[in-house]
Amino acid sequence: MKTGQKLWTREELILAINLYCKLPFGRLHNSNPEIIKLSNLIGRTVSAVAYKLVNFASLDPSLQVRGIKGAANASKLDAEIWNEFYNNWNLLPYESEKLLANFQHTTVEILNHIPETELRREGLTREQLVKVRVNQSFFRSSILASYNNTCCITGITQPELLVAGHIKPWSVDEKNRLNPQNGIAINALHDKAFESGLITITPDYKIKISPSLLKQKESRSIEDYFLKLDNKDIILPSKFLPDIEFLKYHNEFRFKF
Repeated sequence: MKTGQKLWTREELILAINLYCKLPFGRLHNSNPEIIKLSNLIGRTVSAVAYKLVNFASLDPSLQVRGIKGAANASKLDAEIWNEFYNNWNLLPYESEKLLANFQHTTVEILNHIPETELRREGLTREQLVKVRVNQSFFRSSILASYNNTCCITGITQPELLVAGHIKPWSVDEKNRLNPQNGIAINALHDKAFESGLITITPDYKIKISPSLLKQKESRSIEDYFLKLDNKDIILPSKFLPDIEFLKYHNEFRFKF
């Protein structure tokens, strides 16, 4: 460490990982307003924050698999906090959002634009509702950022039409509900088909159409919206590649043969 530099704290690193999850890989640079905002919030230079995000990229397994490298000098603490976050998707996203709200001197409800009218006013039930909404918002932000706001099936880039879909359903795997590698950016129509098992994504990232749809070749709409996609490659994310084990689960237990 250079003279005059101060060590990063655990809280600062958690906030940096929070931002890393929400930014497309190609936007980890000094001119990004979100990076500038975080640098002002924690009292670090913009360059220091941007470089820290690139450090985290070097620790991201999904980037390592693709041979994409970040900065080569991530610290021991960087790795410790990254692993803590990466192995606790069921806990750390919400904790990081509460920490971010605290740094901004606001509440997690206001930070995540949760109207008071949507929440019950007392007790644990309110806290549970807030946590669910915050977690859903974090997951959506992470998935859309990873896919550069692009549907992995069709290439649609209109955010209002995109869903952060789960590969392994929310109800089945609590630990990985917020794991970005358990998510895909997908348009609403194909998300419904994916949930219903009418389409799946194979472990080699190809689209597979259910035989129940393949039989409907006489339907122009089925042909246009589904059959033409069979065996096509999905559009891969810039980070947080879909986990192969989650895809195997969907192929085996959700897909309608």
